[in-house]
Amino acid sequence: MAAPGLGIDPDEVNIEQYAQWVRNHLQPYLPDLTFTDGATSVLVADIPASPTAPHLVYGTAARDKDQQAAVAPYRDRDHTAWMAERQLERAYRDRFTRAQHADDALQHLFDHTRQMVTAQQEELPAWFIAAARPERPLPRTAVRTTRQDATAVVTAARARIDQQAESRTAPGPLTGLQVVTDNPRPGLRRWVLSTLSLRGGREIYAQLHHDGTVLLAANLSWHALRNNHRADEFASLGVLVHQDYLGACCHDVCALTSELARHLRLDSGLLLNAAIAAGTSKNVPLIPVVVGFPGFTDVPDHARHPHKIQPVTTTLLPADSDQALKESAKELFTDLMNQFGLDPQL
Repeated sequence: MAAPGLGIDPDEVNIEQYAQWVRNHLQPYLPDLTFTDGATSVLVADIPASPTAPHLVYGTAARDKDQQAAVAPYRDRDHTAWMAERQLERAYRDRFTRAQHADDALQHLFDHTRQMVTAQQEELPAWFIAAARPERPLPRTAVRTTRQDATAVVTAARARIDQQAESRTAPGPLTGLQVVTDNPRPGLRRWVLSTLSLRGGREIYAQLHHDGTVLLAANLSWHALRNNHRADEFASLGVLVHQDYLGACCHDVCALTSELARHLRLDSGLLLNAAIAAGTSKNVPLIPVVVGFPGFTDVPDHARHPHKIQPVTTTLLPADSDQALKESAKELFTDLMNQFGLDPQL
C-alpha cells in the first residue's frame, strides 16, 4: 500500500482523458504512447523515442485565449527545455534524413529479393514481396535472435494464423515454410527460411532480421489455374496471380511481423510495404485468377490486366490484436486487388 500523500487514486485515473489531451495538443501525434495502470498508486506513461521528432506542444497564450502558441520541448538531463530556431531546423532535417534512409533501405531489400528469387527461374511467375521495417530498428549491439528464436517466431505466427483457419480460403506461405522452419539458415544479420532449392512445390522465401525487419516473398503463379481448360490460353497472354493465395500472403506477413516484434519487444510502429512483381524484365500483363464455387479457378471477364502493380502500405503496432492484424491484411489485399479492377471480400 502506498504511503499517504504519494501516488494517485487508481479509481480517478482517466486514461482516455490523458490520451485525448495528447491528441489535442501534440503534433505530430505519438501513436506508440501507452499508459499502464492497475491496483498500484502509480500511473506510468511510456513515451518511446519518436522517429517523427520534433513534436510541437500547442496551447493558448496567457493574455489572449484565442491566440494559439506552439513550442518544441526537449529533455536536458532532468529538465525540460524549449528548442531554439536553429535546433528546430536541425531536428526537422534529421527527421527527413531518417525517413529517406528508411525508404532507401526498404527499396534495396525489395530490389535484392526480386533479383534473387527470379534469377534461376525458367518460367515467368508473379511474386508477392512484402517487407516490414520498424520505425526505430534495434541497434546492432542488441542481443541477436538465435536459430531457436527464429523457429519459435515462425511457429507462433503459423499457430496464430491457424486459429483463424475458418476464415481462410487458401493455406499461405507460412504453411509452405513448415518443412524448413526447424532449420533457418544464417544470413547477414538475419535468419533465412527458403524453399527455393526444393523441387515440386511453391517457392517461398522469408527473412527475419535481428533489427526487427521482416521480408516475405512467395510465388503467386504456381498452380494458379490448376485443372482449368483455359490455363494454357491465359498463361500465354501474361503472368497469373492467384487471388486467394495473395490474400493468404497478406495475412501471413502481418502475423509474422507481429510475432517478431513481440519477441524483440519493439516499442515502435512498423511500416509494411507489399507489392506484386513479375519475375521477368519483359513488360507483360498480370492476370488475376479467382476461385469460384465449388472451388474452380477462372479469370474474371471484367478484370483488368495491368502491366504493373503499385506498392501498397499499412502500419502495424507490436501490440496489435488478431482483429487489428486482420484489418491490416485486408487493407493490403484490397489495395492490391483493386488495381485489377476487382473488389475482394475477406
